[in-house]
Amino acid sequence: MSKIASTFSRLVRFVPKSNPASVLIGEPVDPQLDVGLALFQGKEVSVRPFSGSSVLSPGQQTGVTETIERILSPLAQSEVGSIRCIGLNYVSHAAEMKLSIPDVPTLFIKPSTALADPWPAPTIIPKITQADNTGDYESEMVIVIGRDAKDVSEADALDYVLGYTAANDVSSRTSQMNQSQWCFSKGFDTSCPIGPTLVSAAQLKDASQFKIRGLKNGKVLQDCPLTDLIFNVPKLISFLTQGTTLPAGTIILTGTPPGVGAAKNPKEFLKAGDDFAVELLPHVGTLITKFENQA
Repeated sequence: MSKIASTFSRLVRFVPKSNPASVLIGEPVDPQLDVGLALFQGKEVSVRPFSGSSVLSPGQQTGVTETIERILSPLAQSEVGSIRCIGLNYVSHAAEMKLSIPDVPTLFIKPSTALADPWPAPTIIPKITQADNTGDYESEMVIVIGRDAKDVSEADALDYVLGYTAANDVSSRTSQMNQSQWCFSKGFDTSCPIGPTLVSAAQLKDASQFKIRGLKNGKVLQDCPLTDLIFNVPKLISFLTQGTTLPAGTIILTGTPPGVGAAKNPKEFLKAGDDFAVELLPHVGTLITKFENQA
């Protein structure tokens, strides 16, 4: 794991009630609290701020306590660069889509402008997706790279991991199926909410211990352990860094489990007013997104 990972357990990036013009980094006071779910339910969440301004360099605990006014994505747009995403990376998802298991990871990229905060910030359904209402959800576990990585071996890959968080790879299915490349259909503004917490790689040394669920308006649509991954964390990091530098702050979306809306009968597409929760346990908690139409 990255050396920085040993300096914290879970971090949140947030706007405090005491100073809504500021942005802080800190650890939730309650180590067991599902931060995203608690905030969605209207509960107060207390945090012990760190001296740093980024999860990439969090600094030390300051000894004070703050209350969250608004939760933010663990990293800012300026920190993530191009967002690496892996398609078709669960055995059972490949089966539901009637596709062969890939021999190498399938990579596509989202721009940094796709990055979005958790609820109460909205994720916007663009006009092109509204045209035929084929917006879809994809619950995903996210790897956060803690230091520059290039030509990394599988054996050394975990040394570069800062931590893990959750994401929703929001997609426009008609646009996706109309093209051989997926960057357009999955790269719209706010199509990559992440959070609510960044759990240190020191807390969970084996990402296959995670279990992920996706819930639309409270209904469970995705439910899968990460033991179903085709390419695990070391394989993905090693593959993505061959001949390519992944700077510190790079986030890697690792694919979605079965249960996406496009594979259901009838379809379970997203519409304005829906909320979608990505539950990544243990430690990370629930990333909740509310959807609004682009006006």
